[in-house]
Order: sequence, then C-alpha cells, then structure tokens
Amino acid sequence: MNFKVVIPAHFESTRFPGKLLAKINGKTIINHVVDLANQSGASEVIVATDDQRIAQSLITSECEVVMTREDHQSGTDRIAEVAAKKNWAPEDVIINLQGDEPFVAAELIIAIAEALALTSNASVSTACFPLVDRSDLFDTNLVKVVLDHKNYALYFSRAPIPWARDTFISEQKSLPHDYVGLGHIGVYGYRSIFLLEYSALPHSPLEKQEKLEQLRVLQSGHKIIVTLTHAPPAPGIDTPDDLERARQFASTL
Repeated sequence: MNFKVVIPAHFESTRFPGKLLAKINGKTIINHVVDLANQSGASEVIVATDDQRIAQSLITSECEVVMTREDHQSGTDRIAEVAAKKNWAPEDVIINLQGDEPFVAAELIIAIAEALALTSNASVSTACFPLVDRSDLFDTNLVKVVLDHKNYALYFSRAPIPWARDTFISEQKSLPHDYVGLGHIGVYGYRSIFLLEYSALPHSPLEKQEKLEQLRVLQSGHKIIVTLTHAPPAPGIDTPDDLERARQFASTL
C-alpha cells in the first residue's frame, strides 16, 4: 500500500541531548531509523528537524530533510507542519516514526499503515503488545492502553490499567492468568487531513496530566485504531544507559 514516513528529529532532549547523532555499529541512530523506514516500502521518507546538525548528518542518506520550526511541543505538531508544506492529499497515510527508535520492525510500520487505511472512521492508528510481566505493568515509562471490542483505544496511561483489584490488593507477584494488560508501542499513523487539524484541537487536561499527546486525540472525540502484535517492542533510546543497552541489543541481531 501507499504511505509516507515522517521522522520527527529534535536535537535537544531533556535526558540525552544530541542522542540522535550517537552511533550504534558506526552509524548514527537517526540514520538507522531512516534505513528501517526505507525497508518498510514507504513512498516517501522525510526527516523533520529544526537543527542543522541533524540535517547535515543525513546528506548522504536516502531521505528528504524538511526544516521545521523550533517551537513545536510534540513530534506530531512537527509532522503537521510537514504535511501542510507538502500539501498531501487528505486521505494520505503518514507514519510517525520516532527518531530514537532504531529497532522497530518494518512489518509493524506496514501493519499500522494498513490498519488506518482500512478503518475509515479512525483518525489515528498505533500498536500494542500483551503485558506478561508485573514489573512492566507498573513501569511508568511504559505506557499502557485499554481497547474496546473493535480494537479502538479507550484510554492510555502511565499507570497500571486495567486495575486488577483483587490481585493487586493482595500484592500477588504474578499477573492473573486472564489479565488483558497491553503495552503501547509509540509508532503512529495519521491521515493527512487529521494532521492539519491536530494543532487546533482543544486543550486536553488529560494530556497535560499524563504527558501523553495521544490523549488530546481521544479527548477531542477522534478514534485511534490499535494493531495488536505479540512481539514486545525493541528498546528505544531515552538515556545514555539506554544507548548502551541498544548497542548490546544490536550486537545480537
């Protein structure tokens, strides 16, 4: 199918400034992400950045670089600027692939794009995986999602949802055998027309509380269709320690 990949790439990072230019196996993280975007078969691969250092690092890469404003509050806002500049067709599917996620499977990118293309009443698509470890459920850095019976997202949270009352009150160490906890994978698909509307969506107190931009989408009444994969996500890179783990992970591939 036809879809585009836009990679928001901000140089400054609270916990790890300049991380996108750190190297794994001799190649920068942002270049690894560009490579996997190309492996997905996207019709266009664009890096959206506000920093010339990132742009310069991509001169020989198979992607287009679009310079964006510095004042964007989220990667989605940055991608929305690209969509406006490109004047894409309203129903074009655009994948938001984070610049610090060098190990996302190309097949998952395709599945997220297909889910949105086939779900006409959804504005956004994303993915999740089953939680099997109690420590993951209570990890506030791992976002959880709850779905309805048609695989639309009901809510996202850093808190452990759903709350298995009887199990968690008893402090049982393992999850119930029938537990339906799902971890969120932060790759998104959008329709171009929705991206043009995104920045104008009303303020979301839920987004502010949880620090999760997808809650702005839900609180505004838009639908998010979620693809379930049974493969847990490969490590992203938020800190220098994450980079070392990513280098170790890469050595096993």
